[in-house]
Amino acid sequence: MLLKKENGWKNKDLEREKIFDFCQEYKTSLDLGKTEREYVRFGLELAKKNGFVCANSKERLEAGDKVYYVNREKNLVLVVVGKEDIKKGINYVVSHIDSPRIDLKQNPLYEELELAYMKTHYYGGIKKYQWASIPLSLHGVVILANGERRDIIIGEKEDDPVFTIPDLLPHLAAKYQGDRQTSEVIKGEELQIIVGSIPTEVKNSEIKELIKYQILEELNRTYNMIEEDFISAEFQLVPAFKAKDVGLDRSLIGAYGQDDRVCGYTSLKAILDLNEIPVKTAVCFLADKEETGSHGSTGLQSNYLEYFTSDLINKIQGTYNDLDLRKTLWNSNALSSDVNAAMDPIFKGVHEPQNAAKLNYGIVVTKFTGARGKSGTNDADAEYVWSIRNLLNTHGITWQIGELGRVDEGGGGTVAMFLAEVGIKTIDVGPALLAMHSPFEVSSKLDIYETYRTYKVFFEKMI
Repeated sequence: MLLKKENGWKNKDLEREKIFDFCQEYKTSLDLGKTEREYVRFGLELAKKNGFVCANSKERLEAGDKVYYVNREKNLVLVVVGKEDIKKGINYVVSHIDSPRIDLKQNPLYEELELAYMKTHYYGGIKKYQWASIPLSLHGVVILANGERRDIIIGEKEDDPVFTIPDLLPHLAAKYQGDRQTSEVIKGEELQIIVGSIPTEVKNSEIKELIKYQILEELNRTYNMIEEDFISAEFQLVPAFKAKDVGLDRSLIGAYGQDDRVCGYTSLKAILDLNEIPVKTAVCFLADKEETGSHGSTGLQSNYLEYFTSDLINKIQGTYNDLDLRKTLWNSNALSSDVNAAMDPIFKGVHEPQNAAKLNYGIVVTKFTGARGKSGTNDADAEYVWSIRNLLNTHGITWQIGELGRVDEGGGGTVAMFLAEVGIKTIDVGPALLAMHSPFEVSSKLDIYETYRTYKVFFEKMI
């Protein structure tokens, strides 16, 4: 029989109202959680409302128990203990909740031409020119000199000021920017935000930078900050606009951070909505640092997955040894829940259409990612691909296959290979996006809902 896939909206049994309602809540999650810390807080609040308790509060765990782990405010793990012996494996759905953005440097503030600017360093893979001349909001946390912590968000309320990276006007850009490569139309060191232009009223001959001093006065007055406090701060610049419906039919969503919070939200909702005790223990893991290689103590290259899994084994069994951990991981299943690139009719040439994902064709199963000769990837084996294919078909999920562009065109990676390194059977499964890594990524509402359905069925039925 021929392989035939169709636009999911053609399905007469589709519950359109349910899909649109679900995606309205999803858009709210994007507006509330524009950084990994904010998304962990958002997810943790939902989890507590749904009966999850801190794992540290439980000495023993039994089937049906719901617990959470938080790692340094940047990882959230939700667990529903299953009926089966944990050594027979866990069903993990692992998403990342960090997104490409622009960070402030540790010593950012300066004045020139009687304007105050702040210097930045971009995070993750971006087209730098896309971040110029758009409204940006500032999100972050600062630890003051006295040890006090301040959480700061500027630019999200209607009456808040915003920030921007000024671009060069086209009248004067032809020679200065015209010969630059696309990646350098705006250079990294040119990603600087304007923060003020009014001089201080303080009369002191030793103050030479009057605009900079006025900005420091404002920060001190509002947040009790001094300039040195920037060194112990994490400040991120993200688009100031909210998630929006796209198109006259409202079938699409445009928003910042959908890579990969679309998977974070759908996996979060999937585990919260489990109505029965699953056979295998279910784990929703929201990770950090994927966009920069999954390094650091909150990335998948740390041993945090092994840390909380060890704790689960100990609390469920009452005993623990390293062999039990190895058996549990080796017998486990995982969905590396990350997005793929949807084919754009304007730029079809970068895709190989027979194996490219499309919007509205459902969740994308990606056997491998990587680049060139499949370097830097987990290449799922045929047996595991079949088990996922069978699961999706059995439960009527709208799905498609996909790969990340033509061979030798580019490529990219996910967390899948780090899960596979500890023996977990793993494959990438998530929706497709247009304009991935831009400040305004585009997704399909149908694909989002099918992603949620997939993760829920995986938690409930994957053996």
